[in-house]
Amino acid sequence: MQYRIEGGSLPVVICHLQSGESMITERGSMSWMSPNMKMETVSNGGISKVIGRMFSGEGIFQNRYTAMNGEGMIAFASSFPGSIMAVDVGPGSGMIVQKSGFLASEESVELSIAFQKKLGKGLFGGEGFIMQKLSGNGKAFIEIDGYAVHYSLGSGESIVVDTGYLAAMSESCQMDIVTVPGVKNILFGGEGLFNTVVTGPGEIYLQTMPISAVAGSLRPYLPSSTN
Repeated sequence: MQYRIEGGSLPVVICHLQSGESMITERGSMSWMSPNMKMETVSNGGISKVIGRMFSGEGIFQNRYTAMNGEGMIAFASSFPGSIMAVDVGPGSGMIVQKSGFLASEESVELSIAFQKKLGKGLFGGEGFIMQKLSGNGKAFIEIDGYAVHYSLGSGESIVVDTGYLAAMSESCQMDIVTVPGVKNILFGGEGLFNTVVTGPGEIYLQTMPISAVAGSLRPYLPSSTN
């Protein structure tokens, strides 16, 4: 499979598949394709994987696209202004991504649910009690809200992230939620009650324009509904 990412802040990934190669995507993610791409709607796993995808923000079913009788082409566009990032998934090098961050992948990549170890992380941390895990072996494409900033963390090295800015991390990283210190900071600092702390070793990817932050900024300017 060959690919290229185009479009700047309104990105699309265009994939060229050899005959017989397949890709998996979520419902509605395909933007355009060559006529010889065959689509099949599949559960792609047992009942546990189906339920896991549902709780992680994805559809119960996935679409499999296969190039038939020659090379095929298929394109997947981002659903929000930002970035599309290609990640390599392999044994022992899976990725944990934000809810609904998965865009498409080679068929050999598995999408499953990733529970955070502590319930409080999901209830208060803003990153979600349930995230997505990419495992298996192959290339996957994930959506980033805004621009993607990459950090490589050494063993025991940490970074503090505001709510919603964590887009993806290596499965070897640990995520924790900490309270913003000081009552005055909490009441008047404007940064909320909690921060996310990610500790290495591993790679992390931060996003500069979380959709939740955009929605919060626009809310005061939207007309309120009246009965």
